[in-house]
Amino acid sequence: MSVTVSTTVNGDSVDFVCAPDETLLDALRGRLGLTGAKEGCGTGDCGACSVTLNGRLVCSCLVLAVEAEGQEIATVEGMAAGETLHPLQRAFIDHAALQCGICTPGILVAAKALLEKTPDPSDEEVRYWLAGNLCRCTGYDKIVRAVQAAAAEMRRA
Repeated sequence: MSVTVSTTVNGDSVDFVCAPDETLLDALRGRLGLTGAKEGCGTGDCGACSVTLNGRLVCSCLVLAVEAEGQEIATVEGMAAGETLHPLQRAFIDHAALQCGICTPGILVAAKALLEKTPDPSDEEVRYWLAGNLCRCTGYDKIVRAVQAAAAEMRRA
C-alpha cells in the first residue's frame, strides 16, 4: 500500500508517494532528491538527519514521512538564497568548522533553529542546543566559534 503525501519543503509545495512505514529521512533523500540530511545512526542519536518540522527541530530518521502531510519542512538545502550562502554556512567555512561533512547539514539546521529562537546565545547555550548533534572529526570548539560568528553577523544585519 502506498500513501500520497502533500507537504511544503523549503517553501515549495511537494507531493510524493511513500510506504506507510517510510521515514521522512528516506523520503527526503530517495523521493525528493534532498540528500543533505544524512543517516548517521537511524535511531535519533547523532543528529545528522536534523530538519525542522513546523519550526521544531527533529531527527528525520524518527519521523514517518506520512506525518509530514500538510506540514512545513526545512532542510539544509533551503538555507542558502540561490548562490548566497546563509551566514552560518559562510561561518562554518571561514572557521573550518567542518571536515568529513556527515554531521554538518544537521548541525547547520540545528544552529539555524537556535539562532531563530535565541539570536545572542552564550557558548553554553550553543553547546547545549547542539548536544544532539555528534561530530566525530572536528570537536566542537570551531563549531561553537562559527555559530557565534554567524550570530553576531545576523544581529548586525
